[in-house]
Amino acid sequence: MAGLVYDVVVIGGGPAGLAAAIKTTEYGLKTLVLEQGEKLGGITLQCIHPGFGIHYFKEDLTGPEFIYRFIKKIESLGVEYYTNAYVESIEYRSIMEKKISVIMPGRVLDITTKTIIYTTGARERHRYEINIPGANVSGVYTAGEAQAMMDLWGVMPGKRVVIVGSGDVGLIMARRFALEGARVEAVIEILPYPGGLTRNIVQCLKDYNIPLYLSHAVVEIKGRKRVEKVVVAKVNENLEPIPGTEREIECDTVVIAAGLIPQVRLLEKLGVPIDPATRGPIVNDYLETSIPGIFVAGNALVINDFVDYAVEQGEQAADGARLFIENKGIHTRKWRRIVKGRNIRLAVPHYVSGDKDVVLYARVKWPEDNVWFRIPETGRKLFMPKVRPAEMIRYVLAKDDILKTTDKITLEVSGQ
Repeated sequence: MAGLVYDVVVIGGGPAGLAAAIKTTEYGLKTLVLEQGEKLGGITLQCIHPGFGIHYFKEDLTGPEFIYRFIKKIESLGVEYYTNAYVESIEYRSIMEKKISVIMPGRVLDITTKTIIYTTGARERHRYEINIPGANVSGVYTAGEAQAMMDLWGVMPGKRVVIVGSGDVGLIMARRFALEGARVEAVIEILPYPGGLTRNIVQCLKDYNIPLYLSHAVVEIKGRKRVEKVVVAKVNENLEPIPGTEREIECDTVVIAAGLIPQVRLLEKLGVPIDPATRGPIVNDYLETSIPGIFVAGNALVINDFVDYAVEQGEQAADGARLFIENKGIHTRKWRRIVKGRNIRLAVPHYVSGDKDVVLYARVKWPEDNVWFRIPETGRKLFMPKVRPAEMIRYVLAKDDILKTTDKITLEVSGQ
């Protein structure tokens, strides 16, 4: 099986990867998908709640319903794929030749490809990354671990639960526990505002009378063999616990839902520059990294609110791969740099060419009401009744507007 040669190898068989592979195959490119798990589909397989496909399919689907539409398409197109395929290394040999070493049960593959679309998703932060000291006891899980136990294996992690973090994953898990009859004692959020979408605050907490404590932190986990209680304290504007505000909440389970970080280990080993704001690679508007012919999409690029955006990015990367192969590289007249202005915490992509319309994804630093999302260099602005750090701004920047600019394009949110 040695010596396999492809136009495109997609690393990661989740939503972004499958969307990319479908599109490159439809373009007539010889494509292979490598998935580390036992099945195609990624994390969506264990997400049995609705909220998937609202933008892409205009339907409200569960995770499995959403992803099986892509898996079915992969099967009907005859896209090649390997599961249980661990990518050990990537080697850049020349602009049109990259080598991928893959470890699989009972064999090792060396694969040669012209392009790579990297869609390995993200990992969860654990308790020690967010400085929760205390007893090293059972009953502490990440949100993804708890979700897998409940929705894949039918095991209840606990009966009295404290959730740490109010991002969408934490909010959805709070509702999931409540639906299964557990008592969710509290959701603890260190920031002064929720970390998840407004719809999830309503549908997952308010509808189930689950308390949300903003500007609070879990400062200790107590227990002997299993979690018995947590100590919670208020925090100041520097997110430091305020002495004298501590109180205990009895529980048997702590679920850490403290955010996701893009999985880009192999790209970092290749020397791809990483954006400290997104913690994903720096890319141009074809979602190509600094290494020619290596593209990235989905949560490996930037943590998305909606799976639909990850799919959209997978298809953008597929467009980039086709252009790269047709032209032996992506050649453009001039790159414009995306600059983060007032109240913009992150923005993707980082460079745009002016060759086409571009979808921009951005997040704000702090919440504001009745503001404008502005691009001064183009004169464009968009009124927004609310902006929230948890809610990604998606904006289509027209090619004609890009061509009005010279070396930079500023994104900003302001009252005028």
